[in-house]
Amino acid sequence: VQLQASGGGAVQPGGSLRLSCAGSGGSFSAVVMGWYRQVPGKQRELVATISSGGTAKYAEFVEDRFTISRDNRKNTVYLQMNSLKPEDTAVYYCNAKRPVTPVWTYWGHGTLVTVSS
Repeated sequence: VQLQASGGGAVQPGGSLRLSCAGSGGSFSAVVMGWYRQVPGKQRELVATISSGGTAKYAEFVEDRFTISRDNRKNTVYLQMNSLKPEDTAVYYCNAKRPVTPVWTYWGHGTLVTVSS
């Protein structure tokens, strides 16, 4: 399984970015896909996840600013980020987790999001 993330970049506070992550190389049925982020010196933290059925969960800091979605036909998950704040600056990682047999977890490479004026 491979996860290819894209869409990071630099944006001013209050701006928007859309991250994409395309999965390949395996079956994504019953797979939970999500986004995590990490800043230097801190642990990686959950941003949002979405089940294959479309159930989404968000970290509290998202505060309705981000929307996670997925296209099961393309094995792709998206993260629309609006009203970005400087504290959203981090490397964002795509994750795919299959919680049923065969159980597996894969990470994509990180994509840097920088929010600065």
